[in-house]
Amino acid sequence: MKYWINTVSLAHVERGVEGGFTQANHGKAAGLKRMQNGDRIVFYSPRTDYPDGEPLQRFTAIGTVIDDEPFQVEVSPDFRPWRRRVKFDACSDAPIRPLIESLDFIRNKKSWGFTFRRGLFEIGAGDFAKIAGAMSSVAVLVGDAEAQRAP
Repeated sequence: MKYWINTVSLAHVERGVEGGFTQANHGKAAGLKRMQNGDRIVFYSPRTDYPDGEPLQRFTAIGTVIDDEPFQVEVSPDFRPWRRRVKFDACSDAPIRPLIESLDFIRNKKSWGFTFRRGLFEIGAGDFAKIAGAMSSVAVLVGDAEAQRAP
């Protein structure tokens, strides 16, 4: 099992939760192909909407990848994004600022926002557990023993 963060505006996260999917990096398939069925994913929303929404800086959703490969949809004739199916957990939003110092994947704590410019990226089980705990995600806290054991 791998653990991922997907950097997505809140408006796009809400569409994904409603539809049971995620997209990454403006609909590209490359990052989604690295994910596997059963992988866990948390969503970080820097803004309420893309590109000009209000600053938010919160973790806004969490779930599990539930398919075996990316699929493509037609949103419009000139936009055919790739997606993965996700089962979303019940959770609360969590601000990132109280977590910055404790997250290992953020190496430069002063310029922490640059980390999220990668869009979709892998993180360790321990960091995922810290974020899930802050979001009060019952599925992770109860059901994922590996994440619970991680420092």
